[in-house]
Amino acid sequence: MREIEALRSILERVLQQAHSHPVTDVNLVLGELAEVTDVTIRQLWNELSRGTLAEQSRLHIRLIQAEVQCMACFQKYHPSDRQIRCPYCGSFGAKILAGEECFLESIELDHP
Repeated sequence: MREIEALRSILERVLQQAHSHPVTDVNLVLGELAEVTDVTIRQLWNELSRGTLAEQSRLHIRLIQAEVQCMACFQKYHPSDRQIRCPYCGSFGAKILAGEECFLESIELDHP
């Protein structure tokens, strides 16, 4: 599951940027086509951040809507329920343009 590795990498970046200051807020971007849900991301974050400067941080997740482009008619659309059949021409071939993201947007630190 690549989101677990992505989350580990995000935590490493957060801790590097914290410079010994407690992390209060972590802002992530998660695409709706990502392999995990925001609930799973929160659970993983709680486990991975335990014992670190980010342990008490609030995790904020901004969801990105999926967008695909039909490879037959080149129309862009937002698929529903992971069904990527083109609503314009009925084709199943589509290129994902957005919705698989999982990345760190920003952090906030507690500066004494």
